[in-house]
Amino acid sequence: MSSYPIAKAKEQLSRLIDEALSGETVTITRHGKPVVELRPSESCERMSRAEIESLRRRRAVRPPLGENADTLIRRIRDREE
Repeated sequence: MSSYPIAKAKEQLSRLIDEALSGETVTITRHGKPVVELRPSESCERMSRAEIESLRRRRAVRPPLGENADTLIRRIRDREE
């Protein structure tokens, strides 16, 4: 486990990300207290082919919404004003 103050972490962010990706726990501190831990994000690449295919089948049988998210949000927003 490695620990870095924010100022040093800003200077070395790329290297710290590489450390986290290699499995090292990287902690960023503020005033000596841990505030953030870097770790790899969960990726859809970790899903099995069966899980991906299951999601595709579920999507195929769902009825379309009829409008995209942008239009839906604008319609809801405009209705509330």
